[in-house]
Amino acid sequence: MRPWVKAAGVTGGVVGAAATGLVLGAAAQNARIARQRRDTDDPHEDEPLGQLRPSRECTVAADDGVPIACEEVDPEDGGRPVLTVVLVHGFVLDRRCWHFQRRDLAKMIDPRVRLVLYDQRSHGRSGRATAESSTIEQLGHDLDSVLRALVPKGPLVLAGHSMGGMTIMALAEQQPELFIERVRGVALIGTSAGDVGASGLPRPLLSRHNPATRGLGLLANWQPSLVEWARKAGGHITWSAIRRLAFGDRAVSPKLVDLMDTMIDGTSLAAITDFVRTLGSHNRYAALAGLRHCKVLVLSGDADKLTPFRHAEAIAAELPDAELVRAEGAGHMVMLEQADLVTERLVELVRSCADGETTGRRWWKRA
Repeated sequence: MRPWVKAAGVTGGVVGAAATGLVLGAAAQNARIARQRRDTDDPHEDEPLGQLRPSRECTVAADDGVPIACEEVDPEDGGRPVLTVVLVHGFVLDRRCWHFQRRDLAKMIDPRVRLVLYDQRSHGRSGRATAESSTIEQLGHDLDSVLRALVPKGPLVLAGHSMGGMTIMALAEQQPELFIERVRGVALIGTSAGDVGASGLPRPLLSRHNPATRGLGLLANWQPSLVEWARKAGGHITWSAIRRLAFGDRAVSPKLVDLMDTMIDGTSLAAITDFVRTLGSHNRYAALAGLRHCKVLVLSGDADKLTPFRHAEAIAAELPDAELVRAEGAGHMVMLEQADLVTERLVELVRSCADGETTGRRWWKRA
């Protein structure tokens, strides 16, 4: 089997690369997976995942001109916010991955918070970037552009998942003074400070040394329509791979897998391959020193196959005052899979960063 075919088959579940439809597209297997989806009792059947109405939407220009699609969410009760929480999504996702946190944090009254979410370049509704600007360093500059445009003053809490956590590290590397003067708290969720190529997958697809991944990128540039067609042809097989590789619980809500599938499907294969090199070369352990002035939450699932829990432990080892939280049985998409746990920990972080800290947990259950 040629390297790019093998790479496409595995990546179809993780990052949306999709030659699986050509390699494994057996009708019987598709039918079996479809039946499993229908028969699964879904606790989120009536939840409008990724369809929450924003308070305000706008576009911020990055320093190189790429339009960044943003969303601002005011406190639900109309009260005055004490601080702003910025949620930064990960690779091949978009801001909809924060559905539960965006829904519940807006209900906070003690303290009230304002939320800012945005789609990273080449993701979601943001503009397509060049291959040369598809770097974690540039993502740090994009976050700075969003903050300067939408949160020019006042205290901040930054939360990043996967590549979003790496984005926050890049900003800390570029502007350590911001984390002394304004950023009171940082949440690093399912992310890594380096050595991403040593993930739990065999011959890691995010490694810059993997010739199969590079070959897939070349093929995408040469025949993008062919690869995109093969990607969509994967159907239920691709959906099953997403469930297996991105979530820890095989009985995870099908609607959560559907949401991730939709987000991945909205990211072009060319954009995906553009970011592979920067993810494989990411190493920002030194940048973690810029977070020592903040309250830091490090949270990861211990069934994460993409950034295994040892990456969270390595970050916490560099930040001895950080709170390390293990989400038992959760995979990479922990903020969807164990939304209550992630929201509860974010609420605790926000409260500890706000003036007049109060107690109480699981307030959203009572709201």
